[in-house]
Amino acid sequence: MGDVQFRFREDEPVADPGVTVDVFGSQTNAAAVRLEPGDDARDLLPYLDRLKLIEVNFPVFTDGRGFSSARVLREAGYTGELRAVGELPVDHLALLRRCGFDAFAPDPPVNPVDAENAFARFAEVYQPTTDGRAPIWAKRHG
Repeated sequence: MGDVQFRFREDEPVADPGVTVDVFGSQTNAAAVRLEPGDDARDLLPYLDRLKLIEVNFPVFTDGRGFSSARVLREAGYTGELRAVGELPVDHLALLRRCGFDAFAPDPPVNPVDAENAFARFAEVYQPTTDGRAPIWAKRHG
């Protein structure tokens, strides 16, 4: 697990190591799980109330399945820490945030100034997502 470089939560960071989805099913005390690209986030839905941390691994920046995993989890009501880990290019950060990620552990780390610019770049958005911002079309047409 890489170091968390950016975190958008007020609660204490979760230090528990994330177990794999396969192992999670057999452990009754695990509070953190790690989703790999081939894992189905929907397998975790019955356990969302006991999970404090879900890490979603992005081993290569070209694999976008983690975006969908985040959205599935947030739309199902998951309120714990949702951490993106792995190869996270700076231009993906704002989109990852919009899908529901609230912590980031990029490997390699990204330049903090570039990341802050990426998080703040788009004042208006086009698609509805889990971050609560109204898309521009909804502002225009109610």
